[in-house]
Amino acid sequence: MTANGESFDPSAMTAAHKTLPFDTRVRVTNPANGKSVTVRINDRGPFIEGRCLDLSRAAFAAIASVDLGELTVRYEVLG
Repeated sequence: MTANGESFDPSAMTAAHKTLPFDTRVRVTNPANGKSVTVRINDRGPFIEGRCLDLSRAAFAAIASVDLGELTVRYEVLG
C-alpha cells in the first residue's frame, strides 16, 4: 500500500516525495540523456538521505536503465 491508500503498481507512472501533496504531477528529467517522464505523487519517501524522489520501476525505466538503481535528475512541479 502507498501512503495515499492505493496499492503500489510498479507499472504505473508514480513517485514518492516527502512533502508534495498527493496527486501532484511532476516532470522528471534525466539530464544525461534528456529523457523525461511525468509522474503522479502517490506515496511518501524516499527515506534515504539525499534523495528527493522515489520513482516507480516503470517511471525510472522511461528515463534510464533500471540497472543504474539511482540517478541524479531534474524535476519540475507541474501542479
